[in-house]
Amino acid sequence: MAQGLTDPRGQDMVELSLMSSEKAEAMAASAGALATNAGAMGERLGQVALDEGSRAMQAAMEMAQARSPVEAAQAQFRYAMGWWGRATSQTLTLNRELAKAQLEAIAPIHKTATANAKRLRKS
Repeated sequence: MAQGLTDPRGQDMVELSLMSSEKAEAMAASAGALATNAGAMGERLGQVALDEGSRAMQAAMEMAQARSPVEAAQAQFRYAMGWWGRATSQTLTLNRELAKAQLEAIAPIHKTATANAKRLRKS
C-alpha cells in the first residue's frame, strides 16, 4: 500500500481499494473481539466482587460473634488466607482471559495481512 501511494504511476487503485476495505473490516472485527472479551471479563469480575463482599460480611459476623479474642483472630485469619488464595486464582484467571482477548483481537488482522501477502505474491 505504501509503495503504491509513493508512486502515482504505479498505483493499482482496485488493489488499493480492496486492501483499504479489508483492513477496515479486520480492525472492526478486532474491536468487536475486544469488546466481547472486555464485557465478559467485566461481568465475571463484577460477580467476583459481589461474592467477595459476601465472604467479607460473613467473616465480619464470625469475628463479631466470636466468644474469645482467639476465636476472632482465627476467623480473621481464615478469611485472610482464603482471600489470598482467591486473589491469586483471580489473577491467574484474568491473565488467561487477557491473553485470550489479545489472541482473538489480533486474529482478524493477522488473517487479513496473511491473505493480502499471499494474494500479492501471486500478482
